[in-house]
Amino acid sequence: METLLGFCIAMVVGLTGAGGGPLAVPLLVLVLGRSASESVGTSLAFVFVTKLFASPLYIFRKSVDWKVLGLMIAGGLPGVLLGSWILLHLSKQQIEPVLLPLVGITIASLAFVRLFRAKHKPRPVVERRWFIPFATLPIGAEVGFSSAGAGALGGLLLMYQTTLAPATIVGTDLLFGMTLSFVGSGIHVIFGHVDQSLVFKMLLGGIPGAMFGSWLGTKVPGQTLQVAMSIVFGYLGLHMSWKGLAPLLGH
Repeated sequence: METLLGFCIAMVVGLTGAGGGPLAVPLLVLVLGRSASESVGTSLAFVFVTKLFASPLYIFRKSVDWKVLGLMIAGGLPGVLLGSWILLHLSKQQIEPVLLPLVGITIASLAFVRLFRAKHKPRPVVERRWFIPFATLPIGAEVGFSSAGAGALGGLLLMYQTTLAPATIVGTDLLFGMTLSFVGSGIHVIFGHVDQSLVFKMLLGGIPGAMFGSWLGTKVPGQTLQVAMSIVFGYLGLHMSWKGLAPLLGH
């Protein structure tokens, strides 16, 4: 089961350059019954490795804007440190009743963002690169806290604040998410919030899944794929929120 989940999640990452965190966290909670905090840390570690295998293709094709990536990391890195600190310094009794609904709502919201992104093609804009570090600070915090956000929000930011080509947006955002996942997962490993054996089992399917997804991405119409992903993410996020809220509501 773990290997199959890893394959499916990594295939989505290979297809789009995003989606690892929003898909991995609810599946680990809902399917494997892991705690929310452990799922966040495990997801960060898994997503880092899968993006590590997907990124060389974009680098080889020169589809990464290194200056923009530097601006994104300048805001995202302190953000992920802040988000991880918030997650790690709350006790389990404090965090579990609120983390499941919060992460679920975040994931559902990101799904609607991706749906908007799929249905609305942005018009060309005048670049505002100075704004990028300020925008990636809260994105990084969200990644550190919930493992979600770098792919969907980072890509959307680049679409509206730069005039980069679509392939360069995907490549730059992929490396941005990989960097934040590396830092965030390292922190969670130190504090014991990563199930390393689970990560290994997921990677048995995840590595070939990422490669297959990269190939499949050239065959599936992009807009159709984005809409389907948004529906799946929205359902998982809302289901996860309900699972967290139901005990509080007496259900």
